[in-house]
Amino acid sequence: MRRRPILTSAVLVGVAALAGCGGSERVRTDMAAATVTTIGVNSYLWRASLDTLSFMPLVQADSAGGVIVTDWYVNPEQPGERMKMTVTILDRELRADALRVAASRQVAQGGGWVDAPVQAATVQKLEDIILTQARALRRDALVG
Repeated sequence: MRRRPILTSAVLVGVAALAGCGGSERVRTDMAAATVTTIGVNSYLWRASLDTLSFMPLVQADSAGGVIVTDWYVNPEQPGERMKMTVTILDRELRADALRVAASRQVAQGGGWVDAPVQAATVQKLEDIILTQARALRRDALVG
């Protein structure tokens, strides 16, 4: 029982010694997004996903579950095609495998909409855009 106060004192002395390192410039540490947010997923990925998909109408945005679902979007430059996206954030950490993007595509045919394949590169590009934006948001928060 007596060892705990001695160990605690040693840790406090070590932290105090390290606090003086680094000169006059203070270094901000990155807290895990889970500790600084009230949503259930990584806040940087969440914000970056919403920003990236902001041009599309949203059907669902559940920050606790980390799911964003858009409605069908028709690009004015390609009126014979429409897209629908689902972004799922799977973790509280900012990691590439914490993000999953799914896309659906339809083309106009015979007066209606018919399912069409989505190129894998399209989904990969969207994931890259979201991850790049999330990293920029994190970097800005640390420098801020």
